Amino acid sequence: MDKYACPCGYEYDPAVGDPDNGIAPGTPWEQVPDSWACPVCGMGKDVFEKA
Repeated sequence: MDKYACPCGYEYDPAVGDPDNGIAPGTPWEQVPDSWACPVCGMGKDVFEKA
């Protein structure tokens, strides 16, 4: 599964997910809701790029 990076430097790793914000480990990027935002800076999923 691919990792995705936010311009702020945060990297979404599907193996880790974002459990503090309701994204379980093992959740692929395509299944992360569009309403999810970067836990560091709050930018939307649309600004992330494949790492």
